[in-house]
Amino acid sequence: MTWDKTKTYTKTAMDKATQTMIDNLLKNSGKSLEEWIDIVRKEKLEKHGEILNYLKEQHGFTHGFANLVSMRAREADAGSVENKDELIEEQYQGKEHLRPYYEKLMQGILQFGKDVEVAPKRAYVSLRRKKQFALLQPATKTRFEIGLNLKGVEAQGKLTAITSANAMCSHRINLARIEDIDAEVMDWLHQAYEQAG
Repeated sequence: MTWDKTKTYTKTAMDKATQTMIDNLLKNSGKSLEEWIDIVRKEKLEKHGEILNYLKEQHGFTHGFANLVSMRAREADAGSVENKDELIEEQYQGKEHLRPYYEKLMQGILQFGKDVEVAPKRAYVSLRRKKQFALLQPATKTRFEIGLNLKGVEAQGKLTAITSANAMCSHRINLARIEDIDAEVMDWLHQAYEQAG
């Protein structure tokens, strides 16, 4: 499978999964995504966390639906831009030297299976299967961060536990050099992928 075919596949899978969520939002709440975006904007909420809390506390949203509305309301998701590659380009502005980390990781991750969904956001790339299993992010100018969802796994080796209650991942791996992307890192990513199936 070539890179271009994989990109096309994952874009199609991502679009289909997002459309299913949008359809379910209407079915479950009686309001369309556009109506919820209007509601959020009328509240003059701008921060992601504020929007999540508002939708969860005031409207009984689950995290997934609240996240979808927040990302669209703030135009911070891949579905809000015409060219999804632009989001990735923006992430690496001023951090171009970290882009090879992303490329090397994706080369391995896309070998896990055809069901890997690649969902670029403004600050990171979300990787999903049936649910999110990893985040790839140029965290600072000197550090690349991998966020992982690994249920019931103790921190060890390069794997660090995340203790924040509202974190989007359970663990992280910090990379300071591209050589840090080794078999251990790919094994953790593969384990997270398997758990998300």
